[in-house]
Amino acid sequence: MSPALTSSLKDVQHTLLLTTVHNLHDAPNFLAAPVSTAARTSTQGLRIVILSPFFDLPPDSGSGSDGTSRGLSRTAHWDDVQRLLTFVYVQATKVAQDLGNILLDIDVLLRGTAVADAFPERVALEAERIFSGAPDITILAYMPLLSASVPAVVPPDTHLPALPAALQKRSEEIIPLEPDVHSHSAPPASPPVDPSVPPLYPVVALGGTFDHLHAGHKILLSMGAWIARRKLIVGITGDALLGKKEHRSVLEPLPVRTARTRTFLELFRPGIVHDLVPINDVFGPTGWDADIQALVVSKETLSGASSIAKRREEQALPPLRTFVIDVISATEASVDAEDAAVLRTAKMSSTYIREWIVKNQKQETQASAS
Repeated sequence: MSPALTSSLKDVQHTLLLTTVHNLHDAPNFLAAPVSTAARTSTQGLRIVILSPFFDLPPDSGSGSDGTSRGLSRTAHWDDVQRLLTFVYVQATKVAQDLGNILLDIDVLLRGTAVADAFPERVALEAERIFSGAPDITILAYMPLLSASVPAVVPPDTHLPALPAALQKRSEEIIPLEPDVHSHSAPPASPPVDPSVPPLYPVVALGGTFDHLHAGHKILLSMGAWIARRKLIVGITGDALLGKKEHRSVLEPLPVRTARTRTFLELFRPGIVHDLVPINDVFGPTGWDADIQALVVSKETLSGASSIAKRREEQALPPLRTFVIDVISATEASVDAEDAAVLRTAKMSSTYIREWIVKNQKQETQASAS
C-alpha cells in the first residue's frame, strides 16, 4: 500500500503487523516504515509478529522440540535478537510518543515455523486491522493454502503449518505495507560461537519492578524467556522497597505488575514455566536456588549481578552465566544516524510514564476546575 493510501486509514484500537526476516545479522531497517504506519494508526494496542524458522527451538532442546528443529543457538545469537527486538520496539515507541500516545501497548512476538510454535490464535482474533510488512515477499506466502510458493527466507524442506483459522478467514483484509528501502550501514560481524555455552539454559532468572510495563521491560523479559528451556524465574520488587520512587502515587501495586508481566510472558513464550515471585532484596531466588544456570540483567543493574555472584559463592551455589541487556550499544552500532537518533530519544522508562500520567492528571483537574 502506498504512503498516500496508508495516511488515509482511520485509527483502530488494536492492530496486528505480520512480517519476517531474511537473517538475524542485519538490523531490520526495512521494518521502520511498516512499524511506523502500524503504530501511527493504533490507539490502544499493537502486536508485531515476526515469523521465521530462525525462531524454531534449537535441536534437542526439549520444550516441544521434535528433534528435527532447525532453530539456531539462542545464546549464540543473543546480540542479534536483542538488536532485532530493540529496533522494532524503539521504532513503535517513538512514533507513539510523538503522537502523545504514551500508553500504547506494544508487543513484539517471535514465532518459528515448527508445529510446536503455534501462532497465537487470540492475536488474530483481537486485531481490528492486519498489516503485512515483509521484504520482497508477502506474508501471505507463509500460508500454504494461499500460495503454492515458499518464501526465499524459508528452506525448501521446512514444514509450514497453516496460520490459525481466525487469520485465514481474514486473508483478504490483510493490508500489505511497503518496506523501508533507503540504504543503511552494514551491521558488525557476529562474534564467534563459544562452544562452552549451551543453546538454551534450563532455568533463567531476572528481576525488576515492571511498573507500567513498557518496551524496555519487554525486551528484558523477552530475552530471558528466549534463552530459557524449562523455566523463567522473574523476581518482581515488592511494594515495600518502592517508597522512594518518583510519583509513587501512580505506581502500580504488586498484583497488577505481576499480572501484566505474566500476561506478556504467556504470550511471548508459552510452553515454559513462568515463576513470578515478589522479592525484597537484590537476590531473590538467586540467593538460594541451586537450580538456576543463567541470569539476565540490564546494563544499569550489572552491579547487582556481582552481588549475586558473591552471595552464591558464599552459599556454595553454582555460578551463573550472566547475559546483559544493553539496548543502546547492541543496536546503535548497527543502525544509521537517523535510526540511532530515534533510539536515543525514545523514552523507555517507568519514571517517564509516571511523570506523563501525573502531568495529565493535573491538566484534567485544572480543566475541570475552570
